[in-house]
Order: sequence, then C-alpha cells, then structure tokens
Amino acid sequence: MAKKKLFLKIFGDVQGVGFRYYASGVARNLGLRGWMKNADDKTIEGEIEGEEKSLEEFLEWAKKGPRWARVEKVEARWEEFKGEFRDFKIKF
Repeated sequence: MAKKKLFLKIFGDVQGVGFRYYASGVARNLGLRGWMKNADDKTIEGEIEGEEKSLEEFLEWAKKGPRWARVEKVEARWEEFKGEFRDFKIKF
C-alpha cells in the first residue's frame, strides 16, 4: 500500500482533554510519524505520515478522539508522502 501524508484540523472541545496525548499513542501503535499541536483558535492541528491504511484508521479515531473530547468536525487534507518525520511528537 502507498505511503501518504495527512494534514488534520480538529474542531470542537478538543483542547485540555488529553487529545494530543492519546493521539500520539494511537499514531505510534499504527506505525505513524508526525506531530500534533494545540492551535490558537482552540483547534488541534497535525501532520501525520505513514501507510495509507494506517492513516485512514487514525482519521477514524480522530473523528471521535478520547472519551472526554467532543469532536465537532475534522478537516483532512491528503498530501504526497515526503518522509520528513522520524517519530511522533506533541508540539507545544
């Protein structure tokens, strides 16, 4: 299967509920690399790379998030794989 890059912007009650922490665990379990951060507009943004199937699984998880999150909307943009990440990080 092809490798891809996925840019996400997650809207809703997603900051202060452990979203990035849980996302990093999900990403690592799926063999994905990239980052996530809290954005100034109260959303969460991230860039994730890996196998397309694993990215699709991550996207489905992100639409729900951890149980304390209230995800209203997820904007996803697929891009060409660049291999620019060594691991998965939470940006501050």
